[in-house]
Amino acid sequence: MATKSTSRNPLKRVATTLRELRERHEERHRPSGFDFALADRVDFLNGAAWDAVTARGSQFLQRKVLRVIEAHGPDNLVPRYALIFRGPQPVVAVAAQLVTVTNQHLLKEESGGGRNGSSLQRVLTPAAKLATSQLNEPLLVAGNLMSWGFHGIAFAAGEDPAALWPGVAEALYRIRRAERLLGQTNLVLVKDLTEREQGLEALRRFSYRPMETEPNMVLALHPAWRTYDDYLAALDAKYRRNAKDQVKKLTTAECVVESLTDLTSHAARLHELYLAVHRNASVRLVTIAESYLPQLALALGDDFRCTVIRRGEQILGFVTTIRDGGTAIAYYIGFDRAAAEGLPIYLRLLHTTIADAIGWGCKSLSLGRTALEPKAALGAKPEPMSVWLRHRVPAMNWILRGLLGAVTHEEAPERNPFKATMRSDVASL
Repeated sequence: MATKSTSRNPLKRVATTLRELRERHEERHRPSGFDFALADRVDFLNGAAWDAVTARGSQFLQRKVLRVIEAHGPDNLVPRYALIFRGPQPVVAVAAQLVTVTNQHLLKEESGGGRNGSSLQRVLTPAAKLATSQLNEPLLVAGNLMSWGFHGIAFAAGEDPAALWPGVAEALYRIRRAERLLGQTNLVLVKDLTEREQGLEALRRFSYRPMETEPNMVLALHPAWRTYDDYLAALDAKYRRNAKDQVKKLTTAECVVESLTDLTSHAARLHELYLAVHRNASVRLVTIAESYLPQLALALGDDFRCTVIRRGEQILGFVTTIRDGGTAIAYYIGFDRAAAEGLPIYLRLLHTTIADAIGWGCKSLSLGRTALEPKAALGAKPEPMSVWLRHRVPAMNWILRGLLGAVTHEEAPERNPFKATMRSDVASL
């Protein structure tokens, strides 16, 4: 007689589950087989080895940018680094950040947060309350809290990421254990992962679980668009008219849109405008310093642009754009909220990032995961993005799994602002 399959035999299912749990526990508690170099500053590591691994990675993994974060980063953020080796060969670079999270970082100043907060806020807040009513929680992040995207890990060319993720997990474990003098770090987060990242299932063996966040809005740039006017010509009449009306309203109000190259002289005003937007965010894990953007501009040179809207001598709004390989990133933005009630400052600034991206010859423009409606109206489409979380305490991982399953996030609206003849071309990019 044929034996019952495991799927039909509850006892075998339980035995299989227990065996898998034991195997995963044993894997988490034995060395991955890699060698590691850990450092508090990126320049403490072998620069040539770091550059070799990160050559195809994000701009935010370049040492010149990491130095700016070290010297001008947020007060509650401490960078940490790891180079992972297979024998003498460097195969992975990890830029991590230790950040101390308090209740103030998770609550909007104006409304106190609540149900309309981001998905990250909705999982961190209840998870923290399970441990303490007054949150003062160190968080270890593999990634960059001052940007969005996969900016914290780079794999060497020709390597299989699935085989290297165990090394990443061990590097994060080693960093967490080494930082106990700064406080017990309970939560580890790998940010921001998309479908382009490979081998992620390896993280599950180390009790990491994914949580989908708000999507990154990405505008695909058609190769035929050589100038911003080409983009405008691709819009249907309604959206093209709206874009031109923005210019007319600003011109009538005696506003000018111009490039700003000397950020240092205007650092205080730019930071004031940044804070006007930043304070309205539901999650503010970090706040950039006044010196950060001017120093980043100096480090990036031609890969950084800042555009301002000015009325007389007063700057009413600004936006920064970064060239990151074939992608342009619409980075930090700030504007005078009172002035923006009667003027299309925010929308006009978004349009200037499109001009920057096209001028650089980029293939896409990353607009981030806030204000989904106006970005969809530009033609941007949502790119799903997730973070992977793990708690130090095994029992808390079970609780986190339940929380993650219940977390929802805002969905991007469907918009297609392009002419009918252009829609299929843009959709195929």
